[in-house]
Amino acid sequence: MAKKVMIMDTILRDAHQSHAATRMRTEQMIPVLPQLDEVGYYSLEGWGGATFDSCMRFLHEDPWERLRTLRKYLKKTPIQMLLRGQNLLGYRNYADDIVEKVVEKSFENGIGVIRVFDALNDPRNIEASMKAIKKYGGQLHATDPVRGICEAAISYTTGPVYDLDYFVKLAKTYESMGADNICIKDMANLLLPFQAYELVTALKKELRPETKLHLHTHNTTGTGDMVNLMAIRAGVDIVDTALSPLGNGTSQPATEPLVATLAGTEYDTGIDLGKLIPIANHFKKVAAELEKEGSLNPKVRQVDVNTLIYQVPGGMLSNLMNQLKKAGKEEKLPEVLAEVPNVRKDCGYPPLVTPSSQIVGTQAVMNVVMGERYKMVTKETRDLFAGKYGQLPMPVDPEVAAKVLKGEKPITYRFADDLAPEYDKLKAEVVEKGYYTQEEDVLSYASFPEVAETFFKWRKAQREGVDTDLAKTGVYPV
Repeated sequence: MAKKVMIMDTILRDAHQSHAATRMRTEQMIPVLPQLDEVGYYSLEGWGGATFDSCMRFLHEDPWERLRTLRKYLKKTPIQMLLRGQNLLGYRNYADDIVEKVVEKSFENGIGVIRVFDALNDPRNIEASMKAIKKYGGQLHATDPVRGICEAAISYTTGPVYDLDYFVKLAKTYESMGADNICIKDMANLLLPFQAYELVTALKKELRPETKLHLHTHNTTGTGDMVNLMAIRAGVDIVDTALSPLGNGTSQPATEPLVATLAGTEYDTGIDLGKLIPIANHFKKVAAELEKEGSLNPKVRQVDVNTLIYQVPGGMLSNLMNQLKKAGKEEKLPEVLAEVPNVRKDCGYPPLVTPSSQIVGTQAVMNVVMGERYKMVTKETRDLFAGKYGQLPMPVDPEVAAKVLKGEKPITYRFADDLAPEYDKLKAEVVEKGYYTQEEDVLSYASFPEVAETFFKWRKAQREGVDTDLAKTGVYPV
């Protein structure tokens, strides 16, 4: 029986997050949005992840306005977003009332599918998000069958505890919590082709027939196309790709080759390659603009097999290099890369994805630069050992834990249970400062207070008729 493979294209989010530090502007997307809507994708990823931060911090854009703009043009194709569970669109744990409000407003402003994950694969950390997704997504799904979808993602990695039983058990747990889709989120391109076949086969056997299985990988190590193809042979329902101008390398495998490969087979995507070519031509120009601006480094398009050894995703590698550059220790990169697996082992083998990747990476840098392991410890490392980011997959190294925690007792419950409701307090702050224009402003402020406040000042300066060149300097009327 023919099994049509569905595609989520990441050109509007992860593709430029992976290649160009999320610097694509909304105005660079708009010209081809109507054409993208006609392709026939399962969804288009266009929001969440680092786009929220980048819009305000670097592009002087309201991320909520971007979402509304995308929805205006994408009338047929669901917009998909990435949500970091209890960390939402930021990097800390948020109170449950903020979690619910972010989910509610995301659907209200145009999101169709929410992919939610936790860096440690702790189900407790996506429980509040999933409940909100089922609540508000369910209302949406009742009138729009392709929107309101809850997609729970497994952060894929390797290590002593990560066998087939681990992933199958986690997938079934997420399914029992209400997931419509299960995603294998292979953020560092560590999943190899034959392993992908084995994993997809096992998951399809255990999950309900109506639960869609979605694979997300990158092409950092050069295996992404083969991973997708083997997963498709094993029965995966949806795969992530990126149109070729911003595909491959640290991004997803390119869309066009996969569409051409599957054409005329039982897995035919139903996508017309002819529709993709003019859209790709547009994004070639965008990629050239991003490269000219200095946002896109051609090196991110190259294959780097070191990822298989050090398990360092592309974004994490960039952070390590920047930290060493600031410390004047760029020559220490090989030592830091070698230290990353050691730190990861010390703290219980967490998957390396936001925010655990930044925590482990920064600590590895400090261990090398200071010349002594754990001589200096970040607050985030201490919180990780203390259980404040969730249940670690394996026990931590007791000697390192004693050095890091200095007598602090780790918690065993969900850290968010300690957090009082935040929304009303934060709204009062935004109103008092004179920045409130919409409920969404409160959520922007909750996610990135300093960044949002700077953006609100810039927005207010523009609206009040201040010379835009002056506004761009960061000098605002008092």
